[in-house]
Amino acid sequence: MKTILTLIASTLLASSLLQAADNPVPKDYPLKTCPVSKEELGSEDMVPVKVTHDGTDVWLCCKNCKKKFDKDPAKYVKPVKEALSKK
Repeated sequence: MKTILTLIASTLLASSLLQAADNPVPKDYPLKTCPVSKEELGSEDMVPVKVTHDGTDVWLCCKNCKKKFDKDPAKYVKPVKEALSKK
């Protein structure tokens, strides 16, 4: 029984570590979704991308959102700044 519980615990720990490695978004980042696409950060096969504008780091769900971000960065930085100010 101890062996089975140890295997289950090891599997759960490994799974959580792999998820953390797949999602580079810091745990204290104030948004859970991409400000451009509204997709969950780190979901499915998308690799989050960090961009910085006027000293504010913004995480996008994928590199495809960067083109739209670059067209109007202030629009997408705004929700991050607002969320940070509420902390």
